[in-house]
Amino acid sequence: QVLLHVLFEHAVGYALFVVKEVEEVGMLLPQVEDCILNMKFHGMVSLAAFFPFKSAQAALENITCNDVSKICVVHTDLKLFLETNLPIGGKKKAMLGVGDAKIGGALQEELGLSIQTGGVVCASPLPLLGKGAASKAQLGLGHSYSRAKVKFNVNRSDNMIIQSIALLDQLDKDINTFSMRVRTWYGYHFPELIKIVTDNSTFCKMAQLIGNRKELRQESLESLEEVVMDSAKAQAVLEASRSSMGMDISPINLINIERFSNRVVSLAAYRLELQEFLCSKMSQVAPNLAIQQMYWGTHSLALKTRGNTPKYSLIFHSTFIGRAAAKNKGRISWYLANKCTIASRIDAFSEVPTCVFGDKLRDQVEERLSFYETGEAPRKNLDVMKEVVIQAGEVAAEIKIKLEKKEKKCRMREKKLAALSTGDEEVCIALALSGN
Repeated sequence: QVLLHVLFEHAVGYALFVVKEVEEVGMLLPQVEDCILNMKFHGMVSLAAFFPFKSAQAALENITCNDVSKICVVHTDLKLFLETNLPIGGKKKAMLGVGDAKIGGALQEELGLSIQTGGVVCASPLPLLGKGAASKAQLGLGHSYSRAKVKFNVNRSDNMIIQSIALLDQLDKDINTFSMRVRTWYGYHFPELIKIVTDNSTFCKMAQLIGNRKELRQESLESLEEVVMDSAKAQAVLEASRSSMGMDISPINLINIERFSNRVVSLAAYRLELQEFLCSKMSQVAPNLAIQQMYWGTHSLALKTRGNTPKYSLIFHSTFIGRAAAKNKGRISWYLANKCTIASRIDAFSEVPTCVFGDKLRDQVEERLSFYETGEAPRKNLDVMKEVVIQAGEVAAEIKIKLEKKEKKCRMREKKLAALSTGDEEVCIALALSGN
């Protein structure tokens, strides 16, 4: 004979019910499921055991383990509750009914129980717990669970990187557009400067520095050299200002050009800061992929040529493809894409992120480029991976040791602060003697 028990999970704890009566033939009929909500249903079951959560944190830990959207893990509280209250031995075999198949599968694997899901098992004996207290507990736990999901979202860093890349592309477009406007506007007054200074950001800095070209003197040569980083160009700008064919400019127009140039220069400086932030973020989240130089502007080439984005997409802007001969660009593009895919997977599944694999993958791309140019055969991928696995294990072990030491120092610091706040002199003296 099989004795059916039903596990009920609630915001206040776990409940285990014994099913006294059950209609196995009609358990899946709509009429039976409708009458489950009736109070008569509670005459069919009896409460066998109840385990209340000790705190809101304990409730959050249990519901996180039982999250059906992820891999379900049996919490120690639930395991102890079932082992204590579920009769496993004896003449009557115990069968546990649960409402969700994933949780049932996890319990069956962990405890080796006979599990039943579906039908009357899905019924909720909520009226037995009191509606007011149950609703408050559910609301509080729901808020805590939502905050925890947002706080510990593994995709948060990825989202920051995605937004940074999108902003970087947008800044490239805007800086190019604004720089062309400065060139056109200031070109009416000093057209020769356009041919001498080709870089957009440098041109805006020169427009700021020069202002009215008629006021440019020999004493300004040193300042010009600091901006263009070339003495010959600085001298060419000075000579061109003396014989320029440009029109005169009014003070109000010059003020507007200088203010607009200042904005463009600020945007260019911010773009460099954003690129540094992106590089550091990628080094933390995907160190192996970061080494493959995967942050190239999506639209930069298309903006300059007024054409479509190249068929190699982002990879086209890699220095590896730029160094390859025209006939080998397609081959090295596929090879680089393959290595980037491997680097991404390693970053995604590595417990301790390191850049060891990225360094070796980059070396393989360099060797493949050398093979296309000189014919020198590269190393086999199997040999390279065997070597890098050993190195990665050593580096990961060193990182773990450093992290453990850092955590230990943080715990000791917290203990010291707690002792100081409570005025425990003995603990303070012991921590001081230990050197923390």
